[in-house]
Amino acid sequence: MTEPILWLNGAILPAAQARIDPAERGFLLGDGLFETMAAQDGGVPELARHFARLCSGAALLRLPVPVTCAELDAVTRTLLAANGLQAAALRLTLTRGVAPRGLAPPAQPDPTVLITAAPLPVPGGPLRLITASIRRDAASPLSAIKSLNYLPGILARIEAAERGADDALLLNQQGRVAETSAANIFVLVDGIWLTPAVTEGALPGIRRAKLLEAGRVREAALTPEHLRQASAVFAGNALSLRPVVEIDGHAIAQVDPAALS
Repeated sequence: MTEPILWLNGAILPAAQARIDPAERGFLLGDGLFETMAAQDGGVPELARHFARLCSGAALLRLPVPVTCAELDAVTRTLLAANGLQAAALRLTLTRGVAPRGLAPPAQPDPTVLITAAPLPVPGGPLRLITASIRRDAASPLSAIKSLNYLPGILARIEAAERGADDALLLNQQGRVAETSAANIFVLVDGIWLTPAVTEGALPGIRRAKLLEAGRVREAALTPEHLRQASAVFAGNALSLRPVVEIDGHAIAQVDPAALS
């Protein structure tokens, strides 16, 4: 198997040669962000949206972004070519970089940027969800960005596996639907596609943004009862759109994803 090639702080190199400093704040403190991007035909069609979301999250964290969108486009194309990939799942990780011990960030951070590429995952089938016991904190500013602290989603996914499900539905502190562990929720109610607002704890997903702009989906406050009574439910992110066929043992009709995409 060919060794993966990655991009780290301006250098393209084999993964085995990459090194993250032990004093790296992303590793020690989760002080950073990430973007997962779908590449097609040797580039990222939605790169501008991903870059805008990255910059928005970085602004919240007071974290400089050391590349422009044009530079990122060139880098991702070079990286895809180096890995012999036309279609791929790209992950960009941005951290505050290396700093002395402690919580206080350096006055002049030197960010770390890591980009990896892997073949697109095989399209997944229908999802069986459980409702996670852990709640999504919609009041936290971190709920609206892709921070490196993904422990709530990880715990929810562990709980789903322990209960024999594929993934978990996260509710917010008010008991309304936020999202799954790693995807936005889309619900067909009375012939209208609905999705939770960011203020409900939903991440501002790229697929979600496109559907909202196209008028295919509307924002709404959704309860678990809405999902049980829905004609269809999908879970979607930048890489996939999958039908949900069961939530907490309650069956939901399966609909072709083409009905929404």
